[in-house]
Amino acid sequence: MGRDSERHRIERLVASARIGHGGALAITGEPGVGKTALLRFAAESAVGMNVLQAAGSESEKEIPFGALHQVLRPALDRLDEIPAPQAQALSVALALRPGPAIDRFAVGAATLSLLCRFAEERPVAVLLDDLHLVDRSSADALAFSARRLVADPIVLLATTRSPDPPLPTLALTGIDLAAAGELVSSRSDVAVSPELIARLHRATAGNPLALIELAGSRLEHVSPEAPLPVSAALARAFASQARSLSVEGQAALAVASVAGNDLRVVASACRVLGVAVDALAEAESAGLVRIADGRAEFRHPLIRAAVYGDADPQRRRAIHRAVAEAVGPHDADRRAWHLAEAAVGPDAQVADLLVEAGRRAHERSAHDVAAAAFERAARLSPDVSRHASLCVAAAESAWLAGETRRSVSLLDEVAGAALPNETRRSVSLSGEADTGSRLRAVELRAAIAARTGSLTEARDLCRIAARESADADSAVILLADAVHACFYLGDTRSGVELAHEIEAALDRVTTPKARGLGQMAAGVARILANRGGAGQIRAGVDLLASTGLLRDDRRRLSWLMIGPLFLRDADSGEDLRRVVADARAETAVGTLPALLFHVARDEATTNQWVRAGATYDEATRLARETGQETDLAMCLAGLAWLRARLGDEERCRALVAEALPICRDRDIHIGRVWSLFALGELELGLGDPLKALAHLEELAALLDDLQLTDPDLSPAPELTDAMVRLGRRDDAWLVARRYLAEAAAKGQPWAMGRAERTIGMLSEDGFDTHFEASLRFHERTLDDFETARTRLAYGARLRRARRRVDARPHLHAALETFENLRAARWADLAAVELGATGETIERRPRSETLTPQELQVSLLLAEGKTTREVAAALFLSPKTIEYHLRKVYTKLGIRSRAELADRLP
Repeated sequence: MGRDSERHRIERLVASARIGHGGALAITGEPGVGKTALLRFAAESAVGMNVLQAAGSESEKEIPFGALHQVLRPALDRLDEIPAPQAQALSVALALRPGPAIDRFAVGAATLSLLCRFAEERPVAVLLDDLHLVDRSSADALAFSARRLVADPIVLLATTRSPDPPLPTLALTGIDLAAAGELVSSRSDVAVSPELIARLHRATAGNPLALIELAGSRLEHVSPEAPLPVSAALARAFASQARSLSVEGQAALAVASVAGNDLRVVASACRVLGVAVDALAEAESAGLVRIADGRAEFRHPLIRAAVYGDADPQRRRAIHRAVAEAVGPHDADRRAWHLAEAAVGPDAQVADLLVEAGRRAHERSAHDVAAAAFERAARLSPDVSRHASLCVAAAESAWLAGETRRSVSLLDEVAGAALPNETRRSVSLSGEADTGSRLRAVELRAAIAARTGSLTEARDLCRIAARESADADSAVILLADAVHACFYLGDTRSGVELAHEIEAALDRVTTPKARGLGQMAAGVARILANRGGAGQIRAGVDLLASTGLLRDDRRRLSWLMIGPLFLRDADSGEDLRRVVADARAETAVGTLPALLFHVARDEATTNQWVRAGATYDEATRLARETGQETDLAMCLAGLAWLRARLGDEERCRALVAEALPICRDRDIHIGRVWSLFALGELELGLGDPLKALAHLEELAALLDDLQLTDPDLSPAPELTDAMVRLGRRDDAWLVARRYLAEAAAKGQPWAMGRAERTIGMLSEDGFDTHFEASLRFHERTLDDFETARTRLAYGARLRRARRRVDARPHLHAALETFENLRAARWADLAAVELGATGETIERRPRSETLTPQELQVSLLLAEGKTTREVAAALFLSPKTIEYHLRKVYTKLGIRSRAELADRLP
């Protein structure tokens, strides 16, 4: 009653799913507001659809993937029809087959694939009641799938008390006065006065369940001006109803409130306690429970909570012990949790059982459940050292579950209660807990800090852990992690100090992995400060490429791309790129943002700009989803720089506007550098040297403040360009000469090519020598854009020297490259210069722009992958891939995948 608009919205969603347009909706609101009634309406509306249902319950909230198993049970016979890695991940999660620990996002991707496969028979409706009581691992997997429903005949509807679910929301409030009167009158045997209905409506704020349950209650104690605290009042009302039962009825109902819905478990626990399970019939007659199909279900979760809360604590513990005995060893996880609830003080045996439950949950990627099990085991452990070790294990699982605050809180417990940040950073690893536990705690805190943006803390914690490490190999790897944090921070002083520490430890290193990472990290730190380092990076690249040492260390896989990015020559990193390409398909979604960011940056420094844009977009989307702000900020800044070169003014400015606040808040100074570079290059491309100069001078000042002297980060060539356009040649000469010295000190072809171009632009005589030297350096790099800029500058200089015929080949080559890269503004500049030589040119028509998602789909299909393979790679459904492909065909005016491959760069 009173829910017409809500019913119509649900009907539209269900109808859309029938014709292949998927969707999801979370119905939110307080207890009793009518969420479940609307879900029942959805089930009635889903005629001709496969309806998959599950309901959350407090007693099963710690059972890994319990709700997901309920939902997918009818579809499990299709499991072998989805991609094999996904089938394996889902099978392990649902305990259908053994296997190694899996990434929680892989389970979400597999859930999506299985639902889509099941929906090929007929449309599917997934209905989840009480999502807030569903185990976190199931909720994450189903939400992951729901967010990707586009062109699939699937609708997912959930009810929850959470005000901020991970799905589009339909918020329910109370019904209006007219509907309240109709509802109360329909449930009452006697006439109800309008005054009483109005009083009830005010007191309950229109909550339907409260209206029904409290219609016969006395309301004199309730202020007419204040809404009744519905949950508390209902709980009291339900507890009062339960107390009206006989002693046997109350006892059986209390057992049911602990044992869950399985009537066999309830009956078995009743036998252990000497309680007559038949007495539950009395509760059923009172409307408190429903008994059918071997299940005893409370009519509403508040009734169960009220009965449980009303029981004496000692009685509750006795019931938990009885339920543990009833479920027995065959359901070890539930048994462990019930024994934990029955424990009064420390209990080593129960702690052991919880540890085993936590390990099983971890192996199935139910990390939130694992965290809860390890934390409870820590609380029950009488041994101080084991308490610390289990707190760290709980923190590790909480971090993997995405619960950062909980993880940090557990780590604080190991290091010392509620220490401030400054103290935590300097805390020694000595103390009551064993050194191993404290070292793991510091390493984990550093990893959390690095990914969530607290890079200064990450750097300092890595140094602490390295200093306390028992062996040189572990110390060097941790110091390499600290250098990585220094890169994002733009911290050259600490970076050089770390390079010295690494170099001092390399003689004691015994493993190739530590040696390769150490060489790479020391080289990176030195290059950032322009103190050599190229040779060290090459040595690290050769070692890591020849052994594939990091393939199994997903957290450090991005190091494989760092070497090529810092050397920026044509000879380094090809083997590493192949290793990364192979590993990318196997990498867990949670670790993909960092890897994809480095891949995108590498693509953006070659001629693969289309791929770079698609990769940046994918990395950005995943970084948002996984809450990794460091990678999000860097992806936004990197994509802004790319969009600046493409001449996409609106998108570039929007990306910088989002990136800079994150970078400032988190001290991600390298992201600030890239953002300012993007704005400077954007204005140069737009032909506004004055605005460009302002951004580039701000960037130069920032680099000076940070003491970042790596010429690859210097805007000197762009500053020179802007100054020349503004007639400030003397100032430009000062900048150019300083930059040439810095580039020569580094000795790498990318910087030298830019430096020689800059000198050539300013030279009155002998400019050919500098431009030709610049082009020779460019030949040793993969950066087509910089080569084209040099050819544009050379051609323009030749034209001004009245050597028009000599200018044309360079300008033609520049125009072709800019058009291939789709750098529209730079192509316009080249065309203008070419026209000024007297050349008549025909410009390419600009093709229809594809969205980043369409680009990703197109590129993978053009490589020869099947629709299902692309769906698996992008964590989408096959029908969503087909939907995007149809839009691509329309935009490009093509009809086959062969034509698609020809049209893409």
